[in-house]
Amino acid sequence: MRTSLSPTELVLPTAELGPENPLPPLTMPERAQEVTNPGELPPDLAANLAYGRLGSVLPYHLQDAYSRERTERELPAIVLDNGRLRATVLPSLGGRLYSLWHRESGRELVHRNPVCQPANLALRGAWFAGGVEWNLGSTGHTTLTCAPMHAARVTGPDGSPVLRLWEWERTRDLPYQVDLWLPPDSDFLYVGVRIRNPHPHTVPAYWWSNIAVKQEQGTRVLAPAEGAWRYAYSGRLERIPVPGTPDLTYPERHRHAADLFFDLPGEEYPLIAAVDERGEGLAQLSTGRLRGRKLFVWGTSAGGARWQEWLSPGAPGYLEIQAGLARTQLEHLPLPAGEVWDWLEAYGPLRTDPAVVHGPEWTRACAEVRERLPGASELAARYRDWLGVADTEPGEWLHTGSGWGALEARLRGLDLRATPFPASTLTRRQRPWLDLLAGRAPEGDPAEAPGTAPVSAPWRELVEAVADTWASWYQRGIARWRHGDLAGAEQAWRASLARAPNAWATRNLAVLAGERGRAAEAADLLVEAHGLSPETPALAVEALAGTLAAGRPEQARHLLGGLPARVRALGRVRLLEARLRLALGDPRGAEEIFDSGFEVPDIREGETLLSRTWEEIQHALAAEGRQVRPLPPRYDFRMTGW
Repeated sequence: MRTSLSPTELVLPTAELGPENPLPPLTMPERAQEVTNPGELPPDLAANLAYGRLGSVLPYHLQDAYSRERTERELPAIVLDNGRLRATVLPSLGGRLYSLWHRESGRELVHRNPVCQPANLALRGAWFAGGVEWNLGSTGHTTLTCAPMHAARVTGPDGSPVLRLWEWERTRDLPYQVDLWLPPDSDFLYVGVRIRNPHPHTVPAYWWSNIAVKQEQGTRVLAPAEGAWRYAYSGRLERIPVPGTPDLTYPERHRHAADLFFDLPGEEYPLIAAVDERGEGLAQLSTGRLRGRKLFVWGTSAGGARWQEWLSPGAPGYLEIQAGLARTQLEHLPLPAGEVWDWLEAYGPLRTDPAVVHGPEWTRACAEVRERLPGASELAARYRDWLGVADTEPGEWLHTGSGWGALEARLRGLDLRATPFPASTLTRRQRPWLDLLAGRAPEGDPAEAPGTAPVSAPWRELVEAVADTWASWYQRGIARWRHGDLAGAEQAWRASLARAPNAWATRNLAVLAGERGRAAEAADLLVEAHGLSPETPALAVEALAGTLAAGRPEQARHLLGGLPARVRALGRVRLLEARLRLALGDPRGAEEIFDSGFEVPDIREGETLLSRTWEEIQHALAAEGRQVRPLPPRYDFRMTGW
């Protein structure tokens, strides 16, 4: 059968993403992964951990307005099918490989999520579980995981179609492409990835292909390594033997969430595989550029089970096997000026001897996996073949991504033939910055939130050079903040307010006050910003949280009482209301909010506010002679044993 490439639609119970948060994310939330023992690590590993960390996800805004309400929706999909494998890709959601179906065995090779339910695990917030995700940018799930990508048809090296996905990642200003190729009669899907640095300076690079697979009793993950770096979300990164005692290559033996980064010995063709108790599963291998391999598990604790149910309601458990540029997912590598990095990955079914892959000899078990996969010469030949078309200009367009790449190409005079960003992709979101290129200052109604703005050095120079308006001063502040000039940002936002009172500069000054440890000043400014734009839910949430952080529960109660019913019903606001009642000396009232039931759709990976609030309530009730109650399972998102 010849390979076909067909645009179609996939119907899934889906929660709407909702509008972007209008408030720029000036700081990063508390990271779920924070290494506290760099002095104990090898110097090169410690250096990579310190290098390239993002201070914010600017110029992106957060995606945090989704709910837990799902309705049947049609999602754009593109299907590659060669009669043996069927690969389904979602171009509107980061190009996610949603499904990889193997006909001969009748098996779904990846975790196919029965719903599309965003949750707060990505750099911009919204993320959903399942399939294979392509992560460029920085530690965490990519800024583009719930964003559209350009997609087009390319003629492959054997004449079969290749699906090309590409976009411009804005935190690093890097264009990249992902080419999915399913040769006729192949049991493996080949994925060619290229990252290009078009700038005259080095850029921190990060890539991890994140593969979700079904977790069953007896599942084992194998990679040819004798040791691994383990991070168990307690702050320490530690090297352990593989398989070790207990044997942590079996996900069910992890009590709590953990990352296991296999320390591969510089293999030319690294691999990782997940096999069930019958010895069957999925294998991923690549050319040598993609050296890292990782196992992630949610663990068997109540918190791990809750996260899995939260992300994939009604589905069996899943684990993740991942492949990346560095040894660990906590590192960034320098991509020199003008350089291009590329590699080829392969995904396909694995059938092994269960007695060997589950046997006591780890080296033999890994060798059994290797022997069942395409050989090194075959992968090298496929890689050379793909390189022959990697620079080919795409043909038929199948999906359109954002216009930001076209804007950057115009600014920088770039001609990226394999990943074109034509002017036809520009939209109203880029219009103010096209005007800036023409020397016109940003304008707009100060009652309306300014849109997302470029913040790189060339854009900063342009916005500094135009006429003074409330909007140009506002955007100067954003760019200055992004480049570490906090005093300059403050001066710009105050100049913006001098020209027109606006909630946006006021709120940013509140964030600055908070960073300087001035909680009372931050609270005053947040209340002022909320008053200037009372219909903006994000400002209401920040004002409530700010007044509570400043120790002003009465002011917070006044704010809460003035909120519209739709805002007061938000899960995040209900949680803050529970904390307010606790601060007012009413732990029974706080407990009643929990007992009435609420959900915080944007509860963040690693966030402990729900469990901490419950513990504080129970502590206060115990002081009154009440019996302490355990944390209800629906609120248990704890990732550690703390």
